[in-house]
Amino acid sequence: MTIQSELNLQIANWSVLYTKLHRFHWFVKGPLFFTLHAKFEELYDESALVVDQVAERLLAIQGEPIATMKEYLETASIQESINETKASDMVATLVKDYTQINESLKQLAELAEAENDTITNDLAVGLIEKIDTHLWMLNAYLGE
Repeated sequence: MTIQSELNLQIANWSVLYTKLHRFHWFVKGPLFFTLHAKFEELYDESALVVDQVAERLLAIQGEPIATMKEYLETASIQESINETKASDMVATLVKDYTQINESLKQLAELAEAENDTITNDLAVGLIEKIDTHLWMLNAYLGE
């Protein structure tokens, strides 16, 4: 495991998440449509920014970011959407995905700290903080 490979894992996961969030944004239905439609857009916009941040960090340390859908799907630890149709299933899937991404970010933070890469560590810790907030809110939506 290298910092470069862990950063590419983040690029892959956030790219898959971006696509999944777009799908949820387009297909969400029900009484909370307006709330979730806007929330999913906020989250996919954030995902796009994270992909760019992580790729730029990887380039700054002489790495090479993956940049194709094929590479994203081969590298990601989260899965594509499984055609969730209920809003609660969409949110539950996001809880699972964000939890998995959070675990990989913790590994990245530990690795970066061990290698004295404070900038990558700060990036990972900042993302963990964002995800912790997302998980709290998404779990609150699910009533858990």
